[in-house]
Amino acid sequence: MLGVPLWRDPVGSAAARFARERERMVEEQLVRRGITDARVLDAMRKIPRHLFVEEALRDRAYGDYPLPIGEGQTISQPYIVGIMTQLLRLTGSEKVLEIGTGSGYQTAVLAELARRVCSVERIPSLAARARATLEAMGYTNVWVRMADGTFGWPDEAPFDRILVSAAAPSLPQPLFHQLVEGGRMVLPVGDALSQALTVVERVGGEMLTTVDAGCVFVKLIGKYGWEG
Repeated sequence: MLGVPLWRDPVGSAAARFARERERMVEEQLVRRGITDARVLDAMRKIPRHLFVEEALRDRAYGDYPLPIGEGQTISQPYIVGIMTQLLRLTGSEKVLEIGTGSGYQTAVLAELARRVCSVERIPSLAARARATLEAMGYTNVWVRMADGTFGWPDEAPFDRILVSAAAPSLPQPLFHQLVEGGRMVLPVGDALSQALTVVERVGGEMLTTVDAGCVFVKLIGKYGWEG
């Protein structure tokens, strides 16, 4: 399928150890907490999360916590990646907008599960690093740009699904307007200290909102988020 990566994890005992850690991560952090979408589990079992963090942190890459990736940003806890992706209900045919590329790990998960992924990152160094990592891994269905993600990606709209990987004080209206009828958006909404994962559906042109689990994310900085 389009987007299947060409990379291979490094050979040797380290590769085998990381594979075991991925399997343990999936079983203990995802399955036991109610992640049931087999496609999400398979993607997270496959993707080498350790390649998305600094080499000094690779031994901690499969732990049950977020990790710093520089510029005051983090790679999300595996469970959060799993639950947000599951809430999108991807079937493989969708065009997805991701706001907050960060390390590119969530982007890779989306690329395994969707037809096309357009990802926006506001920090140039992170955008460049994520783009290079994803390209090196052979993903051909991902586009990364540097911009204020709260504006979305108007030139590529509309989108079947939207995922926001940073905390918004409220739903950025430009993102809702770029969502197709019947589409779904998942984002953390709340104050600067705590948020709730929120699912937004566009039904009859109106916004239908439901709230899932509590969470803590870095701030969504931009015109329709928090001021930088």
